[in-house]
Amino acid sequence: MTEDLWLEAQAHLGRLPVFGPLVERYGPCTLQPKTNYFAVLCDSIISQQISVKASEAIFRRFSDFFQGNPTPETVAQATAEELKQAGISPQKASYLLDLARKFAAGDVAYTQFGSMDNEAIIRELTKVKGIGRWTAEMFLIFALNRPNVLPVADLGIRRAVQVQYGLQELASAAEIEQAAGPWHPYETVACWYLWRSLENTN
Repeated sequence: MTEDLWLEAQAHLGRLPVFGPLVERYGPCTLQPKTNYFAVLCDSIISQQISVKASEAIFRRFSDFFQGNPTPETVAQATAEELKQAGISPQKASYLLDLARKFAAGDVAYTQFGSMDNEAIIRELTKVKGIGRWTAEMFLIFALNRPNVLPVADLGIRRAVQVQYGLQELASAAEIEQAAGPWHPYETVACWYLWRSLENTN
């Protein structure tokens, strides 16, 4: 069970000097798997480069347009003009339509994600226009709950590692990878604590 895995991660990380105080402060990791992969990816595309509040409102309008259940088949039949009525830009509409068509056609092997390793899933997801490595990594973390994902390009992780490890500048990918050695095999949970550490900070 995911909860058991997170408790193992909590115990492992709690023994590390940087994470001991964070584990004590924030308690067990609360990540839960999400099984509607298509909806999760639609939400990820919609939320790119806009505020959380705006993305939530637009995704709600997008979902409502499809009677609360956007599927690859129904979205693939929509037009960019129809998606625009939900507040979606032409560029993001093209991404959503590409995602829907690739899911509907089986060009993205999402039914096999359970048996794939992380890199194979990233390769599948980045076949879709508008989905890069970072978005795929967020999917691995927040939808699949893979325990060993390390998004070295994530700005929040770069900032949190800088603060927690006393670096002068934002952490580089190499610095994050070096710091993460002791986190293995629970990099995802370490990242969850690092993101939490940024709450209520400038």
